[in-house]
Amino acid sequence: MDPGTQVADEVCHIFHDMKVHKCSTPEEIKKRKKTVIFCLSADKKRIIVEEGKEISAGDTGVTITGPFKHFVGMLPEKDCCYALYDASFETKKFRRVLFVCLFLWAPELPPLKSKMSYTNSKDGIKKKFQMITFDICTHEL
Repeated sequence: MDPGTQVADEVCHIFHDMKVHKCSTPEEIKKRKKTVIFCLSADKKRIIVEEGKEISAGDTGVTITGPFKHFVGMLPEKDCCYALYDASFETKKFRRVLFVCLFLWAPELPPLKSKMSYTNSKDGIKKKFQMITFDICTHEL
């Protein structure tokens, strides 16, 4: 991680809530995040939640019919970001598979300095979340 780059507490709480599927009321389940986009703060010292860039589980199937397609549409064309996506599903045998993906989005248009900042802080967020990331470096999804 870049020296001084921190992961905001809110980011950690969101990741934990997405990762842990506990028995909840229907209202709590609707509030659970399906996807969230994170970015570096203006001073490049913190990884923070990007306001308005999230999908709740309650939106899936109601206001958003294709959550992954909608998620891809939320990714910025001219800047990098991190994103968490809850790809949990049920198998044909009704077995629940929990799957939260962390993405580093780095399209072609952002300046090299921005790409370097996100790449350098990627290992820190991976360690904080203890997971594998998927680097997406093209805009063709």
